Amino acid sequence: MKILKKIVDAIQGKAPLSATRSSKWPKARKEHLEKNAECAVCSGVKSIEVHHIKPFHEQPDLELDPSNLITLCESKDNGINCHLAFGHLGNYKNANPAVRKDAQVWNKKLKTAKK
Repeated sequence: MKILKKIVDAIQGKAPLSATRSSKWPKARKEHLEKNAECAVCSGVKSIEVHHIKPFHEQPDLELDPSNLITLCESKDNGINCHLAFGHLGNYKNANPAVRKDAQVWNKKLKTAKK
């Protein structure tokens, strides 16, 4: 199953096939999600992804750094894939260095709109 996900991720442009995760990634991911269980944009909890602000395959030294991680969803519950739209600016080959600020702004807007 991991090989299939790696192939799908490569096709989508999330990470090249040559990208290798640290053996410590599952633990770091789990710890991040324990503290940050909701999407930073829409507060959703379905189809959650731990997004690297600086891509792990470009900056492997930051792969496990909590300051380089943000929780984003792919649920489309609000009509949008937050991971794709905010983390990658609509294309998985892109990275959004302002994702944390963008997520805060839109989270506030969504909360205000729901009132």
